Amino acid sequence: MPKKIPMRQCVGCREMKEKRQLIRVVRAPEGEVSLDFKGKKPGRGAYVCPDPECLKKARKSRALERAFSAALPPEVYEALEGQMRTGEEQDG
Repeated sequence: MPKKIPMRQCVGCREMKEKRQLIRVVRAPEGEVSLDFKGKKPGRGAYVCPDPECLKKARKSRALERAFSAALPPEVYEALEGQMRTGEEQDG
């Protein structure tokens, strides 16, 4: 029997994709929000495509705020965009 592939929905484009194709945005128990490229950090997670456009859509629709039940300041999104750019360079 083939192994089941975990699927997650991107909060930006709302498409179901394989979990390992997406980047996990995590809110730690202390309230810090960061990108989790490995999927191992503790806390509440939401998933976004490794595409800055999806992050922009998520920001516009306030999808991450809804996922975390908390308001996110604009600098959090700027930091996430920066982490996404540097993460692409590290992974590529």
